[in-house]
Amino acid sequence: MQPPAAEAATSLRQAIDHLPQGIAIFDAALRLVTSNRRYVDLLGLPETVGAPGTMLFDIALRLAARGDLGPGDATRLAVERIDLLTSSESTVTQRLGHSGQTLEFHSSRLPEGGLVISISDVTARAHAERELERVNQTLEGRVAERTAALTRVNAELEIARAKADAANHDKTRFLAAASHDLLQPLNAARLYTSTLIERAKSTSLAELANSIEASLTAVEDIMAALLDISRIDSGALRPAVAPVTARDLLRKIEVEFAPMARERNISLRIVPSAVTLLADRTLVGRIVQNLVSNAIKYTAPGGKVLVGLRRRGARVRLDIVDTGIGFNRDQHRLVFAEFSRLERGARMAQGLGLGLSIVQRLVTALGLTLELDSAEGRGSRFSLYLPVTRPVRAASEAPSPAAEAGFGMAGLKVLCVDNERAILEAMEGLLGHWGCEVRSALSLKQIDKEHLLEGWYPDLVLMDYHLDQTSGLDAIEWLRHNLGGHLPAALVTADRSPAVRALAEDRGITVVTKPVKPAALRAAISGLASQSGRPVRRAG
Repeated sequence: MQPPAAEAATSLRQAIDHLPQGIAIFDAALRLVTSNRRYVDLLGLPETVGAPGTMLFDIALRLAARGDLGPGDATRLAVERIDLLTSSESTVTQRLGHSGQTLEFHSSRLPEGGLVISISDVTARAHAERELERVNQTLEGRVAERTAALTRVNAELEIARAKADAANHDKTRFLAAASHDLLQPLNAARLYTSTLIERAKSTSLAELANSIEASLTAVEDIMAALLDISRIDSGALRPAVAPVTARDLLRKIEVEFAPMARERNISLRIVPSAVTLLADRTLVGRIVQNLVSNAIKYTAPGGKVLVGLRRRGARVRLDIVDTGIGFNRDQHRLVFAEFSRLERGARMAQGLGLGLSIVQRLVTALGLTLELDSAEGRGSRFSLYLPVTRPVRAASEAPSPAAEAGFGMAGLKVLCVDNERAILEAMEGLLGHWGCEVRSALSLKQIDKEHLLEGWYPDLVLMDYHLDQTSGLDAIEWLRHNLGGHLPAALVTADRSPAVRALAEDRGITVVTKPVKPAALRAAISGLASQSGRPVRRAG
């Protein structure tokens, strides 16, 4: 029977032999005290080399001579290896073993100066690490490649977007310029036709004159619709939200559409309201104009159209209700599509079916809500929801312009300025027929050169916006400065941009869009005449 100390040593030896790592313990002189079989196997040493008392230098020299420590002098390599293992309190190193496996060495200095070395076969882990590194490098390469590709695609998309934006901008500018150039002769034609209609009443030419005017109106509507769509789709519209009194909005609707409703024998009722809205005056006005125009167009003679507002919390609901042809729920989406018209509506009125498409675009651009309720054969209700704001101090309001046909304009002095001779001649004919005293000029230079204003003070001026040498707004300011006092003025222009309208309103200048409609022109002149102190007199 072994003594207890011997039994403990045997048990410790058996435990060390069962470890998966190779273990070797050296004394302070670096002589082998003990090692396990795994240590000898991993180093590929004969049993005799692993015997107690073997010097660490002898083991290192044998490994170096075999080439395990790399190329070079074996003695130098053995010394360097021992220095590496003993250079600090603990070290961790890796190298290839004699069989090509990856060995990891952990060395620790003992308190009395000895050394413990453990060896692990980490071939699988090293392989996994190398594979992971390779995958990472490959992944980084793929990421870099994809990033470069995305950067290239984004750059190409940015270039394409810039080209598309430029094309849209050019298209908008072209349409604006083309519309202005086309609307100029169309405006002259409308003025000539208006004169013809008034002079041809109760004659055989009346029907022909009305047909010409209807055709010109259709052309004007198409051009205005196409220009509106172009400006909306290109992003050229910049909403200018400000307090707007419902009274002003409704008054303009009444002035513009009352004559149209009377001609069609339709009752147009506009319910007054004193509420103040927070909206873009021009764009919301355009929405309501389109909706009221449609309501009148598609309502049979004897029918009714109602325009009014109802309070709904922090908003108001502006209703346009008609007793027209209506349509069923399945057709709701169809009526907002471009160039789409219901068969029954196409028989009642001319058009391309762009009005409601423009309405939908404007509602979206302004972030508003539009509701539709309609029943086939019973009429329709379009409801536009608008935010309400506190009333603002209103400027002195001009009285409602008298646009009725029963008002005359005899003796009213009107100065007309336009750079198109044909428009001036047509305007002279129409205003002369209404009894106005008209003087006209192509430019401010002609007014000054021909002394047109000497001894003659106009009651109001109708000014084109696009003059050859200046803008109509500046020309009006020049006239006001030179004539003294306040000269009532209207800007007559084919430019429908909100910016121009806003500039005109800031200067107290009425805007009349070309092609000029006789009812709108008469209404504008009536309002301006009231400002000048020369109210339009009733005929007879």
